[in-house]
Amino acid sequence: MSTVSPSAPSATPSGTAAPHSAPDPAGAAAGAELALHDVRLGRPGAAAVWGPAGLRIAAGELVTVVGPSGCGKTTLLRTLAGLLPPLEGRVTQDGTAVRRPGADRALVFQHDALLPWRSVRANVELPLAIRGVPRAERRRSALEWLERVGLAEHAPKLPHRLSGGQRQRVQLARALAGRPRAVLMDEPFGALDAHTRAGMQDLLVEILRGTGATVVFVTHDVDEAVHLGDRVVLFATGEVLDVPHPRAREARDAPATAALRRRVLDSL
Repeated sequence: MSTVSPSAPSATPSGTAAPHSAPDPAGAAAGAELALHDVRLGRPGAAAVWGPAGLRIAAGELVTVVGPSGCGKTTLLRTLAGLLPPLEGRVTQDGTAVRRPGADRALVFQHDALLPWRSVRANVELPLAIRGVPRAERRRSALEWLERVGLAEHAPKLPHRLSGGQRQRVQLARALAGRPRAVLMDEPFGALDAHTRAGMQDLLVEILRGTGATVVFVTHDVDEAVHLGDRVVLFATGEVLDVPHPRAREARDAPATAALRRRVLDSL
């Protein structure tokens, strides 16, 4: 697997890209280092899918994975989550083999998967309730996260009363309320209109600032991959491209960013 830098290097001395934000010393959980070691992806009895055989994602880094629909990106996320073992090789978190799902790795899906009979607040509380967090503490945490995503006033509502973008904000709050060390996101904004999608992208970057979480964000949208990622993984080839920083929408047409977009488009 090769690494291509279309701009001035943004890598740290160890060769990995700088994290998307510095951890908040006030209480952010440390991000997890995730790694693939000579991995072949796929389901038992099925043909292997293309993907990065080797990859190290630094603690606190936001990596986007881009590829066409149906190429196996979701398989990669499920393997990182511990839901699906690799056909060959090893997946590790902080050097320890990932063999099963863990509470410190949260999955966020394209469809919000909120429980329709639970209020917005109760949906955000769910991972805390499963872990046995006392009721008062989990209610306080849920309301704090709803405040951060701008939905505190909707806490008592049922999910069907919210728009698609609002439901995705609830899903994001639910994922982060449990303070996961890694967040695995499977095209979470793919069903949203362009305006709402852009707003959710900016909200994601803002909310993640200070959490310390490592993020793997799967998408087939080139602009989304380039805007969000510290690095972009080209699923078809396994190449990893550094993203010019600072992240800014007005830099879309800058020469370095335009060159990166062309490289990602060529991989599709």
